[in-house]
Amino acid sequence: MSVKSVLVGTNNTDALRAVKDVMGRGYRVDEARDAGACLELFRRKRYEFTFLDISFLRVSPNQGRQAFDLAFQPFRHAFPAALIVVLSPPSSIREAVMAVKAGADGYLCYPIDPDEVAYLTEDLQEWQKIESELRYLREKQWRDDADLVEQTRSPLMTDMLEKIRLVAPTRTTVLLTGETGTGKGLLARLIHRRSSRSDGPFISVHCGAIPENLIESELFGHEKGAFTGAIRRKLGQFQIADGGTIFLDEIGTISPMLQVKLLQVLQEGRFTRLGGESSIDADVRIVAASNMDLRQLCQQGVFRLDLYYRLSGFVIELPPLRYRLEDVPLLVDLFIANHNRSNQGEIAGLAPGVLNALKKYAWPGNIRELENLIERACILADAPILAAAAFPRELFEPDTVGPAAPASEIPNLAEIKHRAQDEAEARYLDEIMTLSQGRMIRAASLAGVTTRHLRNLLKRHGLEKERYRPRFQAQGKR
Repeated sequence: MSVKSVLVGTNNTDALRAVKDVMGRGYRVDEARDAGACLELFRRKRYEFTFLDISFLRVSPNQGRQAFDLAFQPFRHAFPAALIVVLSPPSSIREAVMAVKAGADGYLCYPIDPDEVAYLTEDLQEWQKIESELRYLREKQWRDDADLVEQTRSPLMTDMLEKIRLVAPTRTTVLLTGETGTGKGLLARLIHRRSSRSDGPFISVHCGAIPENLIESELFGHEKGAFTGAIRRKLGQFQIADGGTIFLDEIGTISPMLQVKLLQVLQEGRFTRLGGESSIDADVRIVAASNMDLRQLCQQGVFRLDLYYRLSGFVIELPPLRYRLEDVPLLVDLFIANHNRSNQGEIAGLAPGVLNALKKYAWPGNIRELENLIERACILADAPILAAAAFPRELFEPDTVGPAAPASEIPNLAEIKHRAQDEAEARYLDEIMTLSQGRMIRAASLAGVTTRHLRNLLKRHGLEKERYRPRFQAQGKR
């Protein structure tokens, strides 16, 4: 087992001794007596903590925070997640605070108190642990969501996922099209997850949500003085996404001038910061998305045709929810689980009849509308089973059935028979589970199958035996 290490960069012998008294019991302590040696050690080895004399940053008191930003860049490039503690004399407290604002994780004043070293390092470790847990939970939630998407029962979604499987390992630019709320962001993450760049960053930019006068700086960065208020250099999202994937949502909203710059990135793999002169390599895979018809925008002269050709190297169209109603039970389970996880909820499922109503609704707002309705119903519910009263009345009206699909998307007769059989089987299972009040042996007897077969059928249709048990109703009346 390797021993973790701590780096102390200072000329102050007492400070070095204080850090060793605290950290020497669990870490190997390396020391550096000048700025050059400190940075060289830092680049060669990963340190759990680095204690750095403020003078080693070589920033004069009158230079301000932007100078500290530049001073920390070599450390951040070598190890972005490093924990750095600045050591400062009391007369330089103002500079120490600037250093923290520029990227240091804390500061200690000379003379160094071993108790303060212990308190600060414990706090930083706890903060790092919390951040790691939050990253894990966020990653796990979207991975769970993606896994559920891959369990689709829709032939249209199965075909789309096969396209993703084929294109994800390549460097080809992907254009996701489809109505608002169909899940383009999740699919972009899925492409990144299945690519050779999955260990790199995934950066998502909603182009339509950023003001036109700021989006160029957001995407490509700017140099100090590039415009009024640009007091320091800013890295753009393309540079931050280096080695990974950048997702450009609502790409059809960007200005003609920005379209030219984006075309340059796609053609040459390089860009320049706003106000800059040197080119920067863009080792980035681009996934773009639009709910608008980009070809129509090209005909109107709003969107560049050459940019459209570059973006549309591989087009994937996401079907609206009304054309994949067989996935509604899966999505409902996902959104209920997400609500329970976020709000310590105990929602178990839907009352009999509600799911059938959800599978007949037109869903003009697609998956996002379904998610919002489930969230609202979970909040309104006074029992673990979501009843019809928790949903808007129009869900249960006959005129909410979606419009017919275009001829190119009409399923063949075999698919229609398969869907009808699935729906009849689901209704039958719902009825026998209701009659048996969730008792598996009784339900299996009514169906004339084994309990194991019944369990597999329930899993296939997204039905949980717990939702049929009468104890839920008793809990709801309390």
